[in-house]
Amino acid sequence: MSTEVIDLDLAMATAKAAVIAAGSASLVYFRQGVVVETKPDRSPVTQADREAEAAVFGIIRKNFPDHGLLGEETGEHAGRADTRWIVDPIDGTRGFTRGGFFWGPLVALEHHGVIVAGAMAMPALGEVYWAARGKGAYRQVGDEQPTRLAVSGIDDFSEATMFLGEPHALFLPPLGERITQLTLSCAQTRCYGDLAGCAMVLTARADVWVEAGVKSWDLGPYPVLVEEAGGRFTDFDGKATVHSGHCVVSNGKLHDHVMDVIRA
Repeated sequence: MSTEVIDLDLAMATAKAAVIAAGSASLVYFRQGVVVETKPDRSPVTQADREAEAAVFGIIRKNFPDHGLLGEETGEHAGRADTRWIVDPIDGTRGFTRGGFFWGPLVALEHHGVIVAGAMAMPALGEVYWAARGKGAYRQVGDEQPTRLAVSGIDDFSEATMFLGEPHALFLPPLGERITQLTLSCAQTRCYGDLAGCAMVLTARADVWVEAGVKSWDLGPYPVLVEEAGGRFTDFDGKATVHSGHCVVSNGKLHDHVMDVIRA
């Protein structure tokens, strides 16, 4: 995989600026009684989603005008065949509309099928995360100085904290029996949902996060964020792709165990 044609420093800065802009656009509507519409797939959408996506696209187009774009709300936009940005303007729209905290934008740059830069944010909490290949992964809370992310060192699953994503997908048979086995054999299991689960692993407050039943834009920046923080990201087949609709995120030390159970 070649990245010599990509300015990774600029890509990382662009992803960070994009999620900050999306967060600002969304917060205008947060807890303001925004109108909720239902898309054909029965998922919610609001004017905040649309304006946040437009804000992200504007920043990307300014710095990388020839890149392709894939947005949850507006679909594919023409650009270079080998390079595109994958955007979820508000991951967790349902939580956003109900005044929750665990929602925010996800922005990723995919080059030749590999996520090389990305960012995410939880605007209601003032948290921003960003990373690029070989550049590290970072978190900033409010006006504090950024800190470099590092996953936990827990190597005994019986002592691990595991977060789960969408239960409607994770507990369907036959996967449900395996997820139950994991849940009952770790120290504790929590389910914040949406991007908060991955954030917990990135900040070493959890050791494993398992997600299923989602789209590419719901996972976009996670491979580069997790791997640059010292962890591991794969789908249930062991591939480092965001396009399968499922993933295991871990501190790396527990990954093989979780995968063995899921694929039993």
